Amino acid sequence: MRIRLLQALALLATGLLAGAFGYGAANLVPTFNAVPLDMRLSFHAELMKMNGITMQAAMAVSTLSSLTLATLTRGRARLIAGAAGLLTLASFLITRLGNVPINGRIKEWALTSAPADHAEILRRWELFNNLRTLTALTAFALLITLALQGPPTGRKQPPRTARGRAWWGARRSVRITP
Repeated sequence: MRIRLLQALALLATGLLAGAFGYGAANLVPTFNAVPLDMRLSFHAELMKMNGITMQAAMAVSTLSSLTLATLTRGRARLIAGAAGLLTLASFLITRLGNVPINGRIKEWALTSAPADHAEILRRWELFNNLRTLTALTAFALLITLALQGPPTGRKQPPRTARGRAWWGARRSVRITP
């Protein structure tokens, strides 16, 4: 039961993360590019204030729940959950090392003016945004695949058939002493 709840948490957090990044890539970035630069910079700076806490929380819950799920399962479920956890960790690293430093510069530009090479810097921000969106969406797809396979295999999960339960019960009652 704990594994199923953990799987649900990983799926929910990763879905929210992928959805937020996907919405940004599909809607916000094209809108940023369609408005005058000063409007984009002001809105971008304000948006990043709001996103800081919520997106980092979503990335943390997604990564931790997926990696914990990987430690509590085995076989293919472990590989899938582990890969999803590493992909959400990659989203976090891309954000912290790529997007966040540029966001700091954008915040400064909103108060002053953008440098001559601002178009190249904003293009790099969009590249990082696309990469983190792709890693989050891939992690979400992996967790959906895991959920569609049925319950993940835990370390000590009894068999589902009557014959298997009888064997499992007999096996657990036999104690071997040295």
